[in-house]
Amino acid sequence: MTHPRNRELRIGLTGGIASGKSTVAEIFTEYGVPVIDTDTVARQVVAPGQPGLVTVIEKFGTDLLTADGRLDRQSLRSLVFADPDKRHDLEAILHPLIRTRTVEWAKQAGGPYQLFVVPLLVETGFGELVDRVLVVDCSDSRQRSRLIERDNESPARIDRILAAQAGRQDRLAKADDIIDNSGSLKQLRVQVAELHEKYLRLASSVAPLGPDPSGI
Repeated sequence: MTHPRNRELRIGLTGGIASGKSTVAEIFTEYGVPVIDTDTVARQVVAPGQPGLVTVIEKFGTDLLTADGRLDRQSLRSLVFADPDKRHDLEAILHPLIRTRTVEWAKQAGGPYQLFVVPLLVETGFGELVDRVLVVDCSDSRQRSRLIERDNESPARIDRILAAQAGRQDRLAKADDIIDNSGSLKQLRVQVAELHEKYLRLASSVAPLGPDPSGI
């Protein structure tokens, strides 16, 4: 896959919940790679004073506001994972805002190449913004054990969370590159190092292609 030379090479990092995306992204930052995490962007677009917060509250009610006027993200998460229609409504509000803000950040970030961390890249069509898809992969059983240990989630809630995401095979089918996160941190670092060198080569070898027709 190629990219227009009027911007940096963009790598879309994705994977199922608790697959280890944040750990992988942190290792890439050690190489000086700009990382744009859409979870961070998502928090910004619903911060107090942002239009995104106003729209979410208009749709789902003021009960989701904390005493200091912030969005109660945990309550919202519980609400939308229990009701697919509400989840789709929320995505329709937030995803366009997140995409716009992510591109704004990318234009300022520079770097040899850029890493976009997008948990729902496969599900949302966010892949249109990136040149390669990097999937952090681990087994469903490992995801479940990490969710129990990390977030103290119940089995029923884990089922709902996983059902709202693309299946493992669907993600792997979209991958240009795969990191196997079923081993040790040392093994993870070796894989990231190899990919970093690969992405540096790709970023420096693509010939100029003229303006980006997508406008992104």
